[in-house]
Amino acid sequence: MFVGLVAAAVLGARNWEPTEAVAAGSTAPVADRTTTGTTATPSLEGEQLERWHAIYNYSRRYKITSDLSAAVYDAAVAEGIDPALAFPLVKLESQFNHKALSPVGAVGLTQLMVPTAGMYVPGVSREDLYDRDLNLTIGFRHLRGLIKQYRGNVQIALLVYNRGPVAVDLDRELGLDPSNGYDRIVMKGYRGKGVLDD
Repeated sequence: MFVGLVAAAVLGARNWEPTEAVAAGSTAPVADRTTTGTTATPSLEGEQLERWHAIYNYSRRYKITSDLSAAVYDAAVAEGIDPALAFPLVKLESQFNHKALSPVGAVGLTQLMVPTAGMYVPGVSREDLYDRDLNLTIGFRHLRGLIKQYRGNVQIALLVYNRGPVAVDLDRELGLDPSNGYDRIVMKGYRGKGVLDD
């Protein structure tokens, strides 16, 4: 009997959609109702439910802990990067391993080079970049800056993120395709503009 209850709860959680949650006896969605005795506003409740739902879905899709999923999601949103772009970038860069170190010295989840990170946090060290939250914040801030620098061209911004500006700009000046496949992998199925508020 206990197994049946657990299975029903799991199936219910998998099929639950926050936007369709309706209170008993009320036809108004949870996000539109006010609560009495609390300071939460209806829109804040809806945003929190949407955040939780997104974190849960990314956690399942990428087979990572909900804690890591929340860290990636929150850092992306805080830096104005679309989480739908942030998660594939982190997967490709580090396979969600915060201790990742590339042969050329790129560090952490977003595979930052120390000089690049130093443009955003002066004095940052290689060891500092193993900090999950700092690495995500700097990596997404760097990506947002590149998207802005390349006037919203997410493909070129991703290539510069991966290859560096000198290599990409040189290929473009010579009329060559700067793509090394990185952009296609990160953007597979992605149709957004990379940023949240532009």
